[in-house]
Amino acid sequence: MSPKNTAEMPMRKVGRIGFALALVVISAAGLGWFFIYTKSGQELALEATIPILFDAQPTASFDGLRVFVCGAGSPLIAPAHAQSCIAVLAGEALYVVDAGTGAAGTFQFAGESLVPLRAVLLTHYHSDHITGLPDLNLNSWVQGRRQPLELLGPAGVERVAAGLNEAFALDYGYRVAHHGAAMLPPDLGPMQARTVAAGVVLARDGITITAFPVDHRPVVPAFGYRFDYRGRSVVISGDTVVTETLRTAATDADLLLQDGLSLPIISALAEAADAAGADRFAKILNDIQSYHAHVSELGELAASAGVRQLALYHLLPTPRNLLMRQVFLRELPADAVLAQDGMIFEMPSGSEDVHILRP
Repeated sequence: MSPKNTAEMPMRKVGRIGFALALVVISAAGLGWFFIYTKSGQELALEATIPILFDAQPTASFDGLRVFVCGAGSPLIAPAHAQSCIAVLAGEALYVVDAGTGAAGTFQFAGESLVPLRAVLLTHYHSDHITGLPDLNLNSWVQGRRQPLELLGPAGVERVAAGLNEAFALDYGYRVAHHGAAMLPPDLGPMQARTVAAGVVLARDGITITAFPVDHRPVVPAFGYRFDYRGRSVVISGDTVVTETLRTAATDADLLLQDGLSLPIISALAEAADAAGADRFAKILNDIQSYHAHVSELGELAASAGVRQLALYHLLPTPRNLLMRQVFLRELPADAVLAQDGMIFEMPSGSEDVHILRP
């Protein structure tokens, strides 16, 4: 065999491999076109994929506290981020703290059941904490919630519930008429309200929920909530600056979910808005700096309170890229977490571990 022929052998082999790969790519593209753009392909694809939607099993009971982030966003709307919402599963009972726009969708996309939902605890009545209530109410009702959805919150919760119930009264009636009272019991449509004060607001089935005052002036009153269950604890700050009541509530907590404002990013945005003549937006960005905790303060808060795991939600502004995330993280302890929609924190009883499951 000549040297020329010997050298050509590997090249021919490479050419054959390249040709085979090209055939695979072309075949895959052809199959993709078939399944998407032809009626018979669409029917086959639907037949194969739709059953997957019903494969998810209901959320199993967990021996400890299980926290699901149903909304890590803020009023400064960002794509693919629901507004403020944190869910806490304690045994067989599910409680939600706040429900901003998109919260119910996060539950649905994650396959989390709303059937065991007992109550929504509201920290205050800014729109980004309550606009998701009607969707959460409807979705849990349709899924088979077995009691009226209770709203617990500071003074004003009755007004919120009454207003939403009136706004959606026609909708409740239409759905009962369409699907039948056996499926949608009419008395489970309207939400019920209960005003709570600082202190223990609920103690049953081994769980204790305590409301504590926070500082979100001019919003008064405003609360955060602490959940204690089987020796594990989570504190949800709501919107606040760092206060002694927050520090006390967070003492020895396994998990602190805390709102946080990045002053470097907000200041840069405010300066840019001012320079561009966007005076109204610049004013908003300057105003919010005084009634949210600054990220730079939160490491000391967590350390002084003995918090095992610090996680930030309701981020201002919601990070849209890696650069923004790193600006947040540079002012935090190394083990702190920026919460994302769909993130889960698990705190088993009889342990000090906090397991983080990322979406």
